[in-house]
Amino acid sequence: MRFSAPAVLLAAAAVAGAADDPSPTTHAPACTATSSSGSGAFFDLRPDMAVRPDKGKSHKAGVAKDYHSKGYDYGKNFTMNICGSVVDPVSSVVGLDKSVWANVSAYYMSHGNVYSIGSQSMDLHSRGRKLVLQYTGGSPCGSKSSRESRATGSSYEYDDEDSALATQLHRVETLAKDDEKATVRRKSTTISFLCDQNPGSTQASVSFVGTDPDECAYFFEARSVHACAHAEPHKPGSVGPGSVFGIILLIAVLVYALGGVFYNRTVAHARGWRQLPNYSTWAGIWSFMSDMCVILCSSCARCLPSRRGYSQLNSDVSARNRNSEAENRLIDQLDEEWDD
Repeated sequence: MRFSAPAVLLAAAAVAGAADDPSPTTHAPACTATSSSGSGAFFDLRPDMAVRPDKGKSHKAGVAKDYHSKGYDYGKNFTMNICGSVVDPVSSVVGLDKSVWANVSAYYMSHGNVYSIGSQSMDLHSRGRKLVLQYTGGSPCGSKSSRESRATGSSYEYDDEDSALATQLHRVETLAKDDEKATVRRKSTTISFLCDQNPGSTQASVSFVGTDPDECAYFFEARSVHACAHAEPHKPGSVGPGSVFGIILLIAVLVYALGGVFYNRTVAHARGWRQLPNYSTWAGIWSFMSDMCVILCSSCARCLPSRRGYSQLNSDVSARNRNSEAENRLIDQLDEEWDD
């Protein structure tokens, strides 16, 4: 048995490389996030996503309805979903093509018109201790100059926001035709999730926080039990804690065995089994285990039914011998009496 140092190093490097290679299946699923603070906390908001139940089937788990939030002093109420488009479809969304109506994730209604404040997104982010989800690509929002002109009472003053927004959309379309570089600012939504430690809460609750002066960015706060940090589940194809411990243990055993063999062969000039590290110790353990096996086997052999059978046979033979001797003595006695 011969081992070379390069072969030992290559074997150890191959095992270590297998442990360090990332698996292509370890990407985080949609609507999940890992804490950016380095604590390893994992967040999964997929149970909070509202899903339309299949026709003819009861919805046993999860959320089947959209989330609603009151604007209170803002004067408008909001409807939204988490990580998905709204369950109840919307139509005639202001400023959006018909092809993207199905992607609306948050909206509000005003005077019969539907205004989108963000389209579907599952890109959940962890920013320190905050868990954030953002929707973009909503309905166009009015420019700051138009709102200032309404406040100062200029010629662009409107009776309500809807007529002002309609006029602003017309102006944006005209500018887009005249200048291809014209950009349209669109409404967006940012949802900040907080951990709800109330054990009785089974569904997330969404609250309206506020909007910017241009009414282009909307901010919400959501409380959910699924926004609480927990350990990331083991994914198929990835290396779990048990596998990592097994690989480390295997590397340690290989280094111990191969290093000991290399030392005993080159330094101590040992041959055969004596090349193994601590050969005398392992040989003593093996001898002790062999002796224990012999003792146990002998003890079990004494309790076998066959041993009891031989003992019974010997006792039966002895009994028959005693009976024969008694018969012989009786016959001899009768013979003596007969002779007399």
